[in-house]
Amino acid sequence: MTAARLTDPVAAELIKLRTLPALWIALAVAVTANTALGAIAATDVIRLAGDGGPTGIEGAGALMLAPVYAYLAIAVFAAGTEYRNGQLRLSLAAVPGRARFLAAKLLAILVVSLLAAVPVLIPNLVLRGDLGDLGRYLAAYLLLALTGYGFAFAARTVVTPIAVLAAVPILVSTTLGGLWPTVVRVLPHEAALSLVGMPADPATALSPAAGLLVLTGWATVSVTIGGVLVARRDV
Repeated sequence: MTAARLTDPVAAELIKLRTLPALWIALAVAVTANTALGAIAATDVIRLAGDGGPTGIEGAGALMLAPVYAYLAIAVFAAGTEYRNGQLRLSLAAVPGRARFLAAKLLAILVVSLLAAVPVLIPNLVLRGDLGDLGRYLAAYLLLALTGYGFAFAARTVVTPIAVLAAVPILVSTTLGGLWPTVVRVLPHEAALSLVGMPADPATALSPAAGLLVLTGWATVSVTIGGVLVARRDV
């Protein structure tokens, strides 16, 4: 598949994404939340109770990573909205060849996600003085977004991927972390926390490199399964 054959489909996908109001709303929420958390961490106006005494909110990894679930909604909406009002049928008719459609869709969402990551991440990291960690945060955000993207194609909906990915750290990680830390540490949220150097619990911590590997695995499997289902199930 040549780059020339993807130029027009990618351009069409970018136009489609640009006209989805939900994407702009998700971006605004992610930027606002991340900037606010960065400002709070920088000014240290809120202190959290800890074993060693009160600490700043930057010590609460799960809280600092929370805006990623608004950010990944951009990719989830890009995939999930294909199942509204027969949009997928129109998209496939406009781009003959499902592999070509999927490749164009993925390239478009990568471009959009990379552009969106700039206003989402940089204000927070600048305020906290952690701009040197931009690469790790960018990887975590993009890989979680791709995990949600593939999940949305598999589930054929927008709600389920966001609900599941956001609920896992609240319901599963906190409940099973002490019982099965080996399992919990390879869940997407925990792997992302390890990648950015903010594991919620030493028992579920991975090295940043291992966190990157685990997250890459989740994203790869999710996008692959979603693509196979679009190619073989959806009409």
